[in-house]
Amino acid sequence: MIKWMSIVLLFSVACGAQHQPKIVSTKSEIPMEIKAPRAKKEPKIQDIHDDSLVDNYFWMRDKKNPQVIAYLEAENAYTKTMMAKSEALQASIFKEMKGRIRETDETPPYRDGDYLYYQRTVEGLNYPIHCRKKNEANSPEEIILDENKMAKGHEYFEIGVLEVSPNHKILAYSTDVLGNERYTLKFRDLESGKDFEYEIKDTSYSLVWANDNKTIYYDRVDKASRPYRAFRHVLASAPADDVLVYEEKDERFFLSLEKTRSNQYIFIQLASAETSEYRMLDANASKPTVTIFAPRKQKEEYYVTHQNDAFYIVTNADAMNFKVMKSDLKHTSRKDWKEVLAQRAETQVVSIDAFKDYLVISERHKGVPRLVITTTFSDFNVVEQPEPVYDAYLVRNFVYDTDRIRFRYTSLVTPRSTIDYVVKTKERKLIKETPVKGYDRSQYQSERLLAAASDGTQIPISLVYKKDKKSGSMPLLLAGYGSYGASYDPYFSSTRISLLDRGVAFAIAHIRGGGEMGRNWYLDGKYLKKKNTFNDFISVSEFLIEKGYTDSTQLAITGRSAGGLLMGAVTNMRPDLFKAVIAGVPFVDVINTMLDATIPLTVTEWEEWGNPNDKVFYQYMKSYAPYENVEKKDYPNMLVTAGLNDPRVAYWEPAKWVAKLRDMKTDKNLLLLKTNMGAGHGGASGRYDYLKEVAFEYAFILNMILKK
Repeated sequence: MIKWMSIVLLFSVACGAQHQPKIVSTKSEIPMEIKAPRAKKEPKIQDIHDDSLVDNYFWMRDKKNPQVIAYLEAENAYTKTMMAKSEALQASIFKEMKGRIRETDETPPYRDGDYLYYQRTVEGLNYPIHCRKKNEANSPEEIILDENKMAKGHEYFEIGVLEVSPNHKILAYSTDVLGNERYTLKFRDLESGKDFEYEIKDTSYSLVWANDNKTIYYDRVDKASRPYRAFRHVLASAPADDVLVYEEKDERFFLSLEKTRSNQYIFIQLASAETSEYRMLDANASKPTVTIFAPRKQKEEYYVTHQNDAFYIVTNADAMNFKVMKSDLKHTSRKDWKEVLAQRAETQVVSIDAFKDYLVISERHKGVPRLVITTTFSDFNVVEQPEPVYDAYLVRNFVYDTDRIRFRYTSLVTPRSTIDYVVKTKERKLIKETPVKGYDRSQYQSERLLAAASDGTQIPISLVYKKDKKSGSMPLLLAGYGSYGASYDPYFSSTRISLLDRGVAFAIAHIRGGGEMGRNWYLDGKYLKKKNTFNDFISVSEFLIEKGYTDSTQLAITGRSAGGLLMGAVTNMRPDLFKAVIAGVPFVDVINTMLDATIPLTVTEWEEWGNPNDKVFYQYMKSYAPYENVEKKDYPNMLVTAGLNDPRVAYWEPAKWVAKLRDMKTDKNLLLLKTNMGAGHGGASGRYDYLKEVAFEYAFILNMILKK
């Protein structure tokens, strides 16, 4: 089951150092006498629900206004100045992180048809090279796409889709050079290496090939960046002649395309935050009829996969934690579904993957992800994992008729590992563990803790630290997300070692609003229960202080996107708890954004946060919205980031928030805004550029929470 929208959590799983890092002093003094930029106020008043909503910085929404760009550049200049004395530390951290990765490396190859496909990286190059070999690993290499050549001249570069035709002769790929997630689709003849002369603009994240090797289905976005149309394109024909296959007119719904592993069907998935629907096409027909699988029902989700003579459906109809149903190929209406796996109280079905002779159920059991293999739904083989707390998920399984599955495994102390698992024998084969130079996992300790929330709910915490650095209260970085039902599972990060080796512990608060503990965990942190997310995070912070893991002078917190909303809310509520805050591309202007249906994604987001045009939701939102709740009081040291081309959280949200904080806060703590003027929601695209951004954030944290 794939969530209806791509959630950019940006959990760093970069590889990791040949030697223990040389610790550069973090005792740099910050020149506090330099004056920060001050934004002008131009009040915009909106009367709604017998209330006057005042926005003094609404003018920042006009990207074409030179004053807006000037303000962002002034903030960037101020940030650079204030961080200047940490440049040696940044350089040292960058060198450490770069030193941990095997710069010239390649991913484990995966089989698709007669080819083995893989990516490789080359020392000094920012982007991967996509390659393949015919049949065997020792066959000659073919480079099908070199991102480094394509990225030349662009400040930002990202690949969207990368799909080879069924006969492996044509490559369909898309690129984004702005960070606005509006991709340009192109086609390449893999025999000649030349691209077709035309391109298709404003495409999104999904594309599938029909089985005739010439028909392509792709999606396009509307003005609000919502994928809403599916088109059929015939290779080498004019894009103007492409046929509209389906258009989703309900603005709450996203459209995406997928092909079954059996290669028999193409699905058009339509999903909002609460409702989903599938439509089908025959992958063998050049001009197939679109048929509906089962009509949508409000607040009912279902997700479909195909195996041989049956469809399997994961649904929450009368099943909070989802159940599995089955139908034959001709009778797919709900009345024809038959239950094969009932819902369970402590286990949520997340998705189901079909192979020719078995099914793989991805589920969460008591908060831990697990993979379960079954053939009849009376036999269940739980794939055993070596650690009690981890993350594991299927990857790159393109072969339908196979005796094995491939999955990825990681934990707070175990680097990302690719594993093949033979279904009948239960043999587990490590294909590759991401190399981390100089890393010795025996030096690090992970723990699973439970903190009581204000209402008594037990909130899980994942914690990792270096053993020889643990001596009473530690500097600690606490991360959180808590939205969309997304699970923030414990993962390994080689970049994080630069914190751990300096004595900084790292923890994840698995707060409500996420999906870690089942469907109710998500529902208890959305709509009119959203404050549970913030209160849970505060309770986790208090617990870590009370139990002596850290104290408020050494506690830093971080979150991105909806996690940035979390940062804004808890900083307003309990600024005394935290020494430093990093809010990445934060969704902090909740009410103003949710009141404006012209802003990308707003309408779809009403089913996550509520629609403030409804007075009840308006009043509740206003009680926690970070921008509205900035007050005249002391705030912690804060680093806020933005992307000028961000289509998910517009740059003006963090910019307005910082401007208001500057005007209202009564302390002399550091407040920095860093806007990436050539990127979007995900920040820098190149691997070295990304490491520089991480080094910058780590230097900020270390300057704040290490005792000088």
